[in-house]
Amino acid sequence: MNVLFLTLLDFTSIQEHTIYTDLLREFHKNGHHVYAVSPVERRKQSMEQVFETPEGKILKLSIGNITRTNLIEKGISTLQIESRFIQGLKRYFGQVRFDLVLYSTPPITFGRVVEFVKKRDGARAYLLLKDIFPQNAVDLGMLKKSGLGGILYRYFRKKEKKLYQTSDTIGCMSQANVDYVRKQNPWIDPKKVEICANSVQAIDMGVDQKTRERIRRKYQIPLEQKVFVYGGNLGKPQGIEFFIECLRQQEKDLGVYFLIIGDGTEYGKLKEYITREKPEHVTLMKRLPREDYEAMVGACDVGLIFLDHRFTIPNFPSRILSYMQAGLPVLAVTDVHTDVGKVITEGKFGWWCESNSTEAFGKAVQAACGSDLEQMGNAGFRYLAENYSVEDAYRVIMRHWE
Repeated sequence: MNVLFLTLLDFTSIQEHTIYTDLLREFHKNGHHVYAVSPVERRKQSMEQVFETPEGKILKLSIGNITRTNLIEKGISTLQIESRFIQGLKRYFGQVRFDLVLYSTPPITFGRVVEFVKKRDGARAYLLLKDIFPQNAVDLGMLKKSGLGGILYRYFRKKEKKLYQTSDTIGCMSQANVDYVRKQNPWIDPKKVEICANSVQAIDMGVDQKTRERIRRKYQIPLEQKVFVYGGNLGKPQGIEFFIECLRQQEKDLGVYFLIIGDGTEYGKLKEYITREKPEHVTLMKRLPREDYEAMVGACDVGLIFLDHRFTIPNFPSRILSYMQAGLPVLAVTDVHTDVGKVITEGKFGWWCESNSTEAFGKAVQAACGSDLEQMGNAGFRYLAENYSVEDAYRVIMRHWE
């Protein structure tokens, strides 16, 4: 069958390793024809074009700036997404009739696009729910439910409901996500909300001792200390101010080191902290070559997850999967509503503490330093293979055709 994937993820090859491209390759492997719309933001000044690959066709659609920009520009660009995607589908994939349309949040403004494909082609619509907006923005104080901000909240809440209504099935990241969606939207048929977890190919991304030493020396990361690595977005959802407080609290512990690789709207706060206080136990990098990044993660000892403690929605960061692939145990520092900490601790491949106590963080770091990290990392990889393999996600989606 013909499968259409709608996303804001910017990619040019289905061979890349992400939760979405891994899933698309699984569809291709099982004989389906894959089409994807992957936009390019205006600031990159790229030509609009279609990439034809052995695994499928990718439309690089030009849109406004959504990431790494101010709230006003992000809002305007988000509002224009639906019309841009519909125009792109008509122009570049107008002769293709789709059987299945997959799409992820963010954004929640895909409703009209999905409705267009369903009406034109009779396609089935499957939502991969990765972000619960606008409530997440309310949690972080970026939107308000009253006053002038309430107008925006009600608009986006209407869009959210429209997306849920248009979707034939809503695949959630975890049981906590399923419970939340059902409770906050009692009008939804509970049977159409299910778990379709973040999933990847269960590839062993661990490194040997020689590679471990080489990559650490290359980037001047100490060999003798336990290295806690954070890789990914550095934005408001990560609670960067609390992250910095945790780093300060660990300054006197000579046995631990923190490596942060990422970018985002809050990167400047971390950069300012390091420039001003010059901590000797922290390295901050915006990016690394992909091969070096993957080797570096595998060369560290513990993977870090940070989420702001104000969240009332149950986030489940996909970043955890790359740590599990690399054989790293995970320390999750989050709010109490996500069940990622429960998964980690019950799976015996890491630790959890609430993201409002530097003392609790310090105790979790010490617990990690006193544990058999190799054994726990191996347990994490086994848990990944048993629970988060892309084959499982494919079967969850395809059983609606059986």
